[in-house]
Amino acid sequence: MTRLAHALRLEVILQVRQRFLHAAVFSGLIWLAVLLPLSPNLRPVAEPYILLGDTCIIGFFFVAGTVFFEKQERTLSALVSTPLRFWEYLAAKVTPLVGISLSVALVVPTISHGFGYQPLPLIVGTVLGTSLMLLVGFTTSLPFASISDWFLAETIPLAVLTVPPVLFFSNVWTSGLTYLVPTQGPLLLFGAAFDQVSLAPWQIGYSLAYPLAWVVVLSYTARYMFTRYVIAQSGGL
Repeated sequence: MTRLAHALRLEVILQVRQRFLHAAVFSGLIWLAVLLPLSPNLRPVAEPYILLGDTCIIGFFFVAGTVFFEKQERTLSALVSTPLRFWEYLAAKVTPLVGISLSVALVVPTISHGFGYQPLPLIVGTVLGTSLMLLVGFTTSLPFASISDWFLAETIPLAVLTVPPVLFFSNVWTSGLTYLVPTQGPLLLFGAAFDQVSLAPWQIGYSLAYPLAWVVVLSYTARYMFTRYVIAQSGGL
């Protein structure tokens, strides 16, 4: 087995032991509790917001939880002395959580109103949105020693990433500035998946390319922050 395969297997085991899978199931049950009492006509309207919430909870908070678990157990510093490369470590950490988020995103709407949605924009939007939130959550958690300190500071990036797109999607704030927010694309894809919006060709291209560009930028930002706050502080540089 390759280093990545070993790291991925270990990450899955740790996330199961840390009960992140249980938390994801609980999250899905909460979304169902919100959706099922609604009339069938209102459920597709609520689904894009539910899916954005799913990407935020599983992406933003779960990955930070894994980082702080590793800090508490002092395994982050130990990684510096292993042959595991940063990109392998990051891929192993992100991949299971993207899979969990995608599972919730598919199961919840299927239970609430069957297969009356377009799966492709839902899947693409979930993968892009969760990847974005995972990288933001991972990067912002690295400078903090405890989750309580991080929790106070994380409200700002979380608000920036969620509030403007939601206001735009709800026609409360129709400024084009919301297109600067990378989560705008995934939310538009969620709307298209449930026939709540009709996307122009340029919007489809934007919804794919812009979040993907942010994923690339955030990946390199994550490597820089990991080098500064983990490797350098452990004496690896």
